[in-house]
Amino acid sequence: MNIYFACSITGGREFESVYQAITAALLDDGHDVPTAHLAEAGVVALEKIVQPGDVYHRDVTWIRACDALIAEVSTPSHGVGYEIGYALGLGKPVLCCHQADQSVSKMITGNPDPNLTVGSYSRDEQVVQIVREFLSNIQSRL
Repeated sequence: MNIYFACSITGGREFESVYQAITAALLDDGHDVPTAHLAEAGVVALEKIVQPGDVYHRDVTWIRACDALIAEVSTPSHGVGYEIGYALGLGKPVLCCHQADQSVSKMITGNPDPNLTVGSYSRDEQVVQIVREFLSNIQSRL
């Protein structure tokens, strides 16, 4: 599957190891993840040199082409929220995962869209299981 992975870049990188665990699992499972580089250390510097219009065009193109969007939302991010809304507007399945002790916007947790799944985890290793279950449910519907 083609998976768009979304995570905070400029809002904070506290959960970078979680981002890396998610993208590594997706790639290990054979998925295409055009945004896997966003999980890597040093991405903030790399993304600073890309023009805002180029980022917008690149990312909406990737979202249009994806089969699903997976977002780690423990760190608030305007961009990630926009990407989630954009994907849902296109009818894409979306998973928002977050650490159980982190506050998440009620615009996400209160959203009744049937294409939106929200999952919380207590330990980093649980997030990969949540991601795999989400993708398994999607694949069973195809």
